[in-house]
Amino acid sequence: MKTIELNVQIREEIGKKGTKKVRRNGNIPSILYGRGIKSTPLVVNKKEFYRVTHTKAGSNVLINLKVDGTKIKKDTTCLIKEVQLDPVTDEVYHVDFTAVSLTEKIKIKVPLVIKDAEEAVGVKEGGILDVVHHEIEVECLPTEIPERIEASIKHLKIGDSIHLKELALPSNVTPLLEAEEVIIILHPPQKEEVAPAPTEGVVEPEVIEKGKKEKPEEGAEAAPEKPEKAEKAAKPEKAEKPEK
Repeated sequence: MKTIELNVQIREEIGKKGTKKVRRNGNIPSILYGRGIKSTPLVVNKKEFYRVTHTKAGSNVLINLKVDGTKIKKDTTCLIKEVQLDPVTDEVYHVDFTAVSLTEKIKIKVPLVIKDAEEAVGVKEGGILDVVHHEIEVECLPTEIPERIEASIKHLKIGDSIHLKELALPSNVTPLLEAEEVIIILHPPQKEEVAPAPTEGVVEPEVIEKGKKEKPEEGAEAAPEKPEKAEKAAKPEKAEKPEK
């Protein structure tokens, strides 16, 4: 993989005030760090950054940073470690560059590209494609990072799957997943649940309104009415006193 040069400037003002000023001028605040490299705040032109990252290598592009026509450090190669996006505008908010050695292997994730999806037998039969891993983590030299890893699913039938060991990887690239790890699987179509039709002849129970008494059936003895409360017994009259 070839490297691409990117012109940057040293960022003198740091902190929130400095980064806001950088963004107002149409640039991206960034930082460079790595083994043997002192953390250096940078300013990257937005258009230049898009030019560098919109290549076949995508975000795994190897970059040589140049300041005023001079490289920050001789034979320094950088990778994009992290790109932060603005949650509202979705534009690049901040970029982290990490310095790497061209002679030391690194761990990096490579995008997985699905091919022949429209021609897959299982897809035509209504199967549901499930990509378990959209990226494959590998270990290799920075100059040997694959641009992508391709997987053809043309032969997949419903219930079939593709394991890591079935992917075609360059000999100088070592995958960090297990050989039996499932990468892609084609599930059977989901069956729609149909609500059961109401059974004919079923009579709903009659609802008795509150306060109404249920009429007794013909021939049934009527329930005895509750006796009314006996009137209070009259108090006995007082006996008259005998005359003297």
